[in-house]
Amino acid sequence: MKIIVQKYGGTSLSNQEKILNVAKKIKESLLEGHKLIVVVSAMGDSTDNLVKLGSEFLDDQSDLENLRDFDQLLSTGEIVSASLMSLALRKIGVKSVSLSGSRAGINTNSLHGSARISSVNTKLILEQFENKDVIIVAGFQGVSDSGETTTLGRGGSDTSAVALAAALNAKRCEIYTDVDGIFSADPRIVPNSKLIENISYEEMLEMASLGAKMHPRSIEIAAINEVTMTIQHSEKNTKGTILKKEGEKNMEIRNAVTGIPTSKGVSKVTLNNIKDKPGIASSIFEPLSAMGINVDVIVQTASSEGTTNLSFTLDDKDLKPCLDELIKSKVSDRKNIQTQSSLGKVSIVGTGIQNQPGYASRMFKVLSNQNINIEMITTSEIRITCIIKESDLEAATQSLHEEFID
Repeated sequence: MKIIVQKYGGTSLSNQEKILNVAKKIKESLLEGHKLIVVVSAMGDSTDNLVKLGSEFLDDQSDLENLRDFDQLLSTGEIVSASLMSLALRKIGVKSVSLSGSRAGINTNSLHGSARISSVNTKLILEQFENKDVIIVAGFQGVSDSGETTTLGRGGSDTSAVALAAALNAKRCEIYTDVDGIFSADPRIVPNSKLIENISYEEMLEMASLGAKMHPRSIEIAAINEVTMTIQHSEKNTKGTILKKEGEKNMEIRNAVTGIPTSKGVSKVTLNNIKDKPGIASSIFEPLSAMGINVDVIVQTASSEGTTNLSFTLDDKDLKPCLDELIKSKVSDRKNIQTQSSLGKVSIVGTGIQNQPGYASRMFKVLSNQNINIEMITTSEIRITCIIKESDLEAATQSLHEEFID
């Protein structure tokens, strides 16, 4: 049995007319002769509205029962979409059924709000395919070992879709969204940005983690399991971007830089005069990890008289719980903790960077010419990232795109 997984984002499902249009698109896809898994996000701004509604009553974000109920609340958005989509499909003569993430066999750990998928049990899905052509799955959610509903974090429907594609050995996973594909930069910032027709897992993982329109965890699953993906517009008949193992051919004769991804909402925390001894970094970051706080760039200064300074970045939303934990653990006095918000990340990404010198110096020169100060720098084999003021992101992106891609 050949299976294709499709995923539709919230903007594609924002009202009854759009849901019916997607249903017709799904029906056309059946003409290829495959069975379909369709993963859906919540309609339009439903998740934002549920977050706002629940936040009115959520005083203690560390209380496990509060987080459990909050996940239960947020998961209802995708349940609504899945139910409506299945009803729409049956209305136009398609044999379909809707499943929650739990019933679809998506098993997770118990970290509410950002749960990780541990396994996918495909037994019920395969049973349903005996008399159904399309199975609609509520994205963004799963179930813990204790039977509690969990959510995968914002954008988690992408992760749901790719995990199902991997578990079912699907022919491909098609991500339908409100953009034509993956671009060399945010088209809202760089109007002449270019559509990337083919991209490797490695490049896409870097771009997704830096703000490109994909969930990074979904790319990780695709890379590990070699799931071929397409990212394309839900309302246009375009090819979009193809994501697969080899990426684009003729790598050495194409532009070494594939994209200029950016992201906002970054904060920096600096711990001054902490003891420079074995285990100090672990004592700082292990509790943050247990809280589900993702730390990105880490910079430590040279030791002086037994102390050192350590800086790291994280999402703005995690700043307060991070500070609360640092003060609680007494790793550093509050007077020795400095914070800076309203920062952003701008990067150049491309597999060609690792084989050719000079890209870092060119990047820094471009930012200098725009009088943009670099707060922090981090690199990988195929990426150079600078932390700058959020207000400088637009000028930085436009200038870097002109230097490396135009």
